[in-house]
Amino acid sequence: MLLPGAAAAQSEGGPGPASVAFKWLSYEDWQPGLQRIRVTSPSLLARLPIGERFGLEASATIDNVAGASPRWHSAISGASRMQDRREAGDVKLTRYGERHSLALGVAVSDEDDYVSRAVSLEGRWSSDDNNRSWNAGVALTRDRIGSSDDFTLAERRRTVEATAGVTQALSRTDIVQFGLTLSEGRGYYSDPYKRIDQRPAQRRQRIATLRWNHHVEPLNLTLRSHYRAYGDSFGVRSHTLLLEPMFAAGERFTVTPSLRLYSQSAARFYYDPVYSFVGEPFPPGYFESPPRFLSPDQRLSAFGALTLGLKLQARLSDAWTADVKFERYEQRSAWRVGGPGSPGLARFSARFVQWGLARKF
Repeated sequence: MLLPGAAAAQSEGGPGPASVAFKWLSYEDWQPGLQRIRVTSPSLLARLPIGERFGLEASATIDNVAGASPRWHSAISGASRMQDRREAGDVKLTRYGERHSLALGVAVSDEDDYVSRAVSLEGRWSSDDNNRSWNAGVALTRDRIGSSDDFTLAERRRTVEATAGVTQALSRTDIVQFGLTLSEGRGYYSDPYKRIDQRPAQRRQRIATLRWNHHVEPLNLTLRSHYRAYGDSFGVRSHTLLLEPMFAAGERFTVTPSLRLYSQSAARFYYDPVYSFVGEPFPPGYFESPPRFLSPDQRLSAFGALTLGLKLQARLSDAWTADVKFERYEQRSAWRVGGPGSPGLARFSARFVQWGLARKF
């Protein structure tokens, strides 16, 4: 996922008209015999043109999180109850030229045990015929990590991220985009709620993305495809493929089903826990020669995932639009592509429901 600072600098287009949009997200995940995390997340986005050269954009989000989180790996017996609230917001000011723009953004995010501050700068420029455009940006994020179980914990992390990309119109029905992101972070990466979780204090990340949008005029259909390759210094390698055919149903409605395929390898220091009656699942040989880095975090394991979605959007009038989106996520170790998945992972499922309402002025 993009860092908060980089995410605040991703919007495209000129100042345009003023607008306001509201979104409501409901999320729930579970494993066999265990209802895990539930999240409700309202958000508000506002855009305001300032004269002909400037545009101001601001958003605010509140995440209410509650449920049970496995303490060690994916064992139900290790689940503990938790409740949290995250408040986040960002502001971006963009100056537009004839064929270029420059945006400065700031972002904040506050939780009981995590505080993040970010600043970003991004430039965009296009060719004389407007068939090709380039973008480049940089973001700096500073995080403070604490723990509800240990009030003495006060760790920090600093991340610098650089992005660059090019967008090319191949024809009046085809457009492609390539992007590259490089990130380097230093500081605390361990999980403060897992005692046997020690990770390196530095993490380098590389992300390459390729998008292709193709419009089929006779069917009034636009096929949007997206491929993402990811790798980091922890040893995690992942691939994501997203397909979204968007159908126009008349002049006011669009229907967009989606299919997302995901696969990742495990981090070099991830280990598969072996549970017993003694309690914490220490790896074999831990007490004789404890490794420098280790983690049983399921998110660092090897697995594959499938997400199916459906989005419906309606233009209610020239000023109002509404949308609703449903997604279902399934994760299995056996679904990993290119190698075996991590053994012992419990099946993981999640669902997303989102609806929104927007108005232009």
